[in-house]
Amino acid sequence: MERSEPSIRYRRERFSTRLPVDRRYTRAHCWLRQSEGGVWRIGLTKFATRMLGDLVEYEFSVSSGNLVDLGQSIGWIEGFKAVSDVYSAATGRFRGSNAELGRDITLLESDPYGAGWLYEVAGEAEPENVSVHEYVNILDATIDHMLASRRDGDPNA
Repeated sequence: MERSEPSIRYRRERFSTRLPVDRRYTRAHCWLRQSEGGVWRIGLTKFATRMLGDLVEYEFSVSSGNLVDLGQSIGWIEGFKAVSDVYSAATGRFRGSNAELGRDITLLESDPYGAGWLYEVAGEAEPENVSVHEYVNILDATIDHMLASRRDGDPNA
């Protein structure tokens, strides 16, 4: 993320990040940024990459030009902590994944809001996306839930 890009600092427990204000966010911890022509660039938030651990591999099951639906499984991503499906955060035509990630997957972690974007879709973004300030509330609630689960002895928290 460029230093001049407006962002807000978020810090809670042992997690901190800077969240760009010009993005939209989902409850599933993805960010969306619209560019010209109705194309949405989509990536994982710093929180999402932290939950996955060190990222090692990813693959998309759809090809550039395919139609995708909101919530459709379009691939997977593997980290040392977990393997997770990647679900489309938009409806429309899949424009492809970030070719740079094939050369350096660590961009997802080191520059998640910039060079580490994941894929693009030409169409409509998830209608329930939220502003950065609303996303901060989602992060607070998620972390509160994780902390409560740990206190209650839930090994999956």
